[in-house]
Amino acid sequence: MKAIILAAGYATRLYPLTLDTPKALLKVGGKPILDHILDNVEGIRAVDEVHIVTNRKFIRQFGDWKAQERRDLSLTIYDDGTTEEDRRLGALGDLQFVLDRSGISDDIIVLAADNLMDFSLSNFYEYHRKVNGSCVCVKEVKPHELTKMGIVLMDENDRIYDFEEKPKNPKSHIGAFAVYIYKKETVKLLKDYLKEGNNPDAPGNFPAWLCHKEPVYGYVFQGQCFDIGTPDAYEEVQRLYRVKQE
Repeated sequence: MKAIILAAGYATRLYPLTLDTPKALLKVGGKPILDHILDNVEGIRAVDEVHIVTNRKFIRQFGDWKAQERRDLSLTIYDDGTTEEDRRLGALGDLQFVLDRSGISDDIIVLAADNLMDFSLSNFYEYHRKVNGSCVCVKEVKPHELTKMGIVLMDENDRIYDFEEKPKNPKSHIGAFAVYIYKKETVKLLKDYLKEGNNPDAPGNFPAWLCHKEPVYGYVFQGQCFDIGTPDAYEEVQRLYRVKQE
């Protein structure tokens, strides 16, 4: 299995914090968000490579970060060639960019670099093996969050049969988080999704399309997944991690 981490956003909502520092390299609990993610990824023994995609604006910062890393995992960093928000490829465009350049032909776990999880990705992987299908991390969310994320409907076997990104009228209280596992056969369908002219931005748009073509399962995780999208969210996560360390 290969891990792909999407880190090519510009995080304009976090300015001035992210004017010169990519969001993935902001520190929480004394180390970059990206290091927390990789610590979790390393718990999946099947993962033997990590592929990180960023943009031209931040490629140097990621290179400096990589130079300090001491991990057994193979790390590859990609520059998607964009330099500003208006020209970004979108999360799914960046995912296809990595797939095209890496030649990956294995199952993949895909993670957003601004989602900080305190649950085990190893357990998520074991669930994927159990259902033998593509999976999305899901959890019941608070009412005020329902219109800000993907919302899913699942059957009694946790198979997702409806998935809508940021719905005006949510059909359930189960939210989908930007943590995905796709089988290698499924990965090839992303190119079809993009060729059809579908939205390349939010990563949840692909499983929302995919669940109507083949089984996609919702893994109901125990714990938290923090979307660090605003200064308030970043401050809150920093506070929570300080409390954990005390």
